[in-house]
Amino acid sequence: MNMTDKSFTDKVVIVTGASSGIGRDTAIAFAKQGAVVITVARREELLKQLTEELQAFSPRSTYLCGDLGNKDFSHKIIDKTVQDFGRLDILVNNAAIPMHRFLYNISVEDAEQVFQVNFLSCLWTCFAAIPYMMKQGSGTLVNISSFASKVPPTHETIYVASKAALNGFTQGLWNDLKGSGIHAVLLHPGPIDTEIWDKLDDPGAYDGALYPPSLVADEILRAVKKKTFEVVVPRKSFQLILARVMSVLAPSLVRKGIAKMDPIKEVELNQVKQVLANAELDKNPVRMGSFKR
Repeated sequence: MNMTDKSFTDKVVIVTGASSGIGRDTAIAFAKQGAVVITVARREELLKQLTEELQAFSPRSTYLCGDLGNKDFSHKIIDKTVQDFGRLDILVNNAAIPMHRFLYNISVEDAEQVFQVNFLSCLWTCFAAIPYMMKQGSGTLVNISSFASKVPPTHETIYVASKAALNGFTQGLWNDLKGSGIHAVLLHPGPIDTEIWDKLDDPGAYDGALYPPSLVADEILRAVKKKTFEVVVPRKSFQLILARVMSVLAPSLVRKGIAKMDPIKEVELNQVKQVLANAELDKNPVRMGSFKR
């Protein structure tokens, strides 16, 4: 973004998942444009360090530390921001947790946690923000999804489902918010160089290029300014464009290719089958997640 651009001067912006990666770079990008940035994450020490950086550009910037998987906290960050600053102009829902794991090793509780952070927290914050934005006559909701929601990889069923729910929610907002003065943006980052790759339960199969988080941050600011509806980042990645086109024109071929890249391990599947073969399910039901070694 042009450093002389005044589009975001004094705008009040919330960025969740801001302690690292995309959220951190997005917060810095907005602060450099003169916005008042309220960062949100669970790691307070990192938020304190980030706030010091932000205040060099935007002295009123601050942070709120807590778990967005908690509905009360998700509501609090919206209410407190409006109480403290009088308005909320932009909400960037970036917080998310990964889950790359063998399906049978995922419990219902594991899946619920992913949905709470990746989808429900966005629902909670958006629903809390909409009345404030509607009253002031303007506002932007930015929901960060994932390219995986477009072309689902193996071992990411729950993560993909949580992001697909976010896609549907945001796309619905495009029509439902008409006339309110509120705009909704949906971003699909591809392989971005963040610490999420270090948090995978099982190593992923992807070993290609990773793009800097600043690329996503720039696209967020551009999408807000131009009122774009949906963006894939990076925009000009031949790999992502080809994957998207092929998933529409030849979905079975894409599924086969993905399955080959990151296959279901036969030894793990046989272990699950062995447990079930010896189980008396009518007496002792076996739940998903109980197959973990």
